[in-house]
Amino acid sequence: MVDRPKKPSALSATPGLAPQAQINISHSNSRVSAVLPTGESVEILLYGATIISWKDAQGNEKLWLSEKAKLDASKAVRGGIPLVFPVFGTAPDHEATSKLPQHGFARTSRWEFLGKSTSESSSSTDGGDSSVKLDFGLSTSNLDEASKKAWPHGFGLIYSVTLGREGLTTSIVVRNEGDTAWEFQTLMHTYFRINDIAAVSVSGLEQSSYIDKVTVPISTTTSPAGPVTITGKTDRVYTPAGGPGAPVVISEGGQNKFSIIRDNMNEVVVWNPWVDAKSMADFAPAEGYKNMICVEAGAVKGWQKLEAGETWEGSQVITTGN
Repeated sequence: MVDRPKKPSALSATPGLAPQAQINISHSNSRVSAVLPTGESVEILLYGATIISWKDAQGNEKLWLSEKAKLDASKAVRGGIPLVFPVFGTAPDHEATSKLPQHGFARTSRWEFLGKSTSESSSSTDGGDSSVKLDFGLSTSNLDEASKKAWPHGFGLIYSVTLGREGLTTSIVVRNEGDTAWEFQTLMHTYFRINDIAAVSVSGLEQSSYIDKVTVPISTTTSPAGPVTITGKTDRVYTPAGGPGAPVVISEGGQNKFSIIRDNMNEVVVWNPWVDAKSMADFAPAEGYKNMICVEAGAVKGWQKLEAGETWEGSQVITTGN
């Protein structure tokens, strides 16, 4: 064999693209879904920008969705994460929002999908996407005539849903695009899926002031030192003593299932309809209240005021496990 000292060296292997998040727009352009390379997924209806599914890498669903939830844009969705704006509940004594339906119009309006952005994990061995952010927009031009008439203010909302390997972040930016000031409330109405409400407790609300909407008349009191447990119909608006940065933790059977940290969302609503669920036409199965608990980050005690051109932002970060 003849030695060839100048023979060409072997070409180095060309690296392939790192695994990327997969985005899909489906159901006649009415839903947006995202799946990370590691398997976590989220699905959002453009109707209400309502998150209807959030699964971990093993495919375990984290959100409760009623079996009778309307997903055809005919009614606000029962379950998932509906978005409340510009009023929480009804406010007959607040003139600016008194004509709006319960929880406002954001959850019953069609939003625009504005696109996605991703981030790569520096610690990931494959360099693939470790998160994906989906942005949705709603403005005056998206509203139906009835909503425009009931709330005639120039506004713009950007709602961002960020799916990560360890959790889910939802954030909202509210901008006054009109010429005069207006007030609003907002809330992320999260229905968490659990196995047995009797084994569930919520910590992080100890010794916190709360409004109990079940009592007649509605009362304001302070919670005891222990975690909150659910033993009947519950509808409370807490102002956690630890502030938004202190986690509110949902545990089941002594194990942490979800941890919620808030930014600029000073209140936490805890809701379970208990046996009243049986009288709700879109709540199924009838015993489903045993498998869900709503722990909802919001700004709903009083009103947020925006002058012309001003912007407000709030968010929640949900992580799973310990």
